[in-house]
Amino acid sequence: QVQLVESGGGLVQVGDSLRLSCAASGRTFNSYAIGWFRQAPGKEREFVAAISWSGGLRYYVGDSVKGRFTISRDNAKNTVYLQMNSLKPEETAVYYCAATRSDWSQVTRQYTYNYWGQGTQVTVSS
Repeated sequence: QVQLVESGGGLVQVGDSLRLSCAASGRTFNSYAIGWFRQAPGKEREFVAAISWSGGLRYYVGDSVKGRFTISRDNAKNTVYLQMNSLKPEETAVYYCAATRSDWSQVTRQYTYNYWGQGTQVTVSS
């Protein structure tokens, strides 16, 4: 069993940065890959980034975030981070972290994630 709690969201201006945290409880945290997803108003939840259990593999949704977002983890602290730079208004959303033990090839697929946090709101104002 893994429980996830996101934090670090807030209201920022275009071009600002935020670092989201995903704190986990559970002794098996370091055996899970962690993904970040977001859901904008009126839209479906989408994949943003994922990191493998060791931190050795990272995957991002695409060119829209690559180079601006960085996912990392500290297994000693049971925490995964999402550093977001140069934020855009269209990235306003609720950001969720989730845990999975599925094959790395499936990390973008929401249905493979077993545990989810409650989400943290990110609002980028223009």
